Amino acid sequence: MDVIRIAVLGFGGVLLGLLLKQCRPEYSFYISLAAGVCILLLASSKVQYLIESIQSIQSSLPVDTAYLNVLLKMIGITYIGHFSSSLCKDAGYASIAAQIETFCKMSMMAMAMPVLLTLLEVIQEFLG
Repeated sequence: MDVIRIAVLGFGGVLLGLLLKQCRPEYSFYISLAAGVCILLLASSKVQYLIESIQSIQSSLPVDTAYLNVLLKMIGITYIGHFSSSLCKDAGYASIAAQIETFCKMSMMAMAMPVLLTLLEVIQEFLG
């Protein structure tokens, strides 16, 4: 039922933003920001569950913690990048939004590079 609550909050933020856009357009962005932050805070409980699940996997399987940490960081980069990019697009700054998205993609590629190199070393050991 959290999804319904989030949807109602988002829809309410959109309606309030549209109403304010006609008489006070400068406040429309702040309504969008407030609704986004509220939804992000409500989603933090899901992140806590995700972290607990990954820790449970880590305790039951012999997985290196560095890989799980990279996975969590990549998930965080994805959500924060998408959230901030969407806010910039709503404010009318599409070029900054595109730069944020590009930076997040490059950050994720840089974070994934050690994992890829380790995978290539393992494949090379099997072949050699």
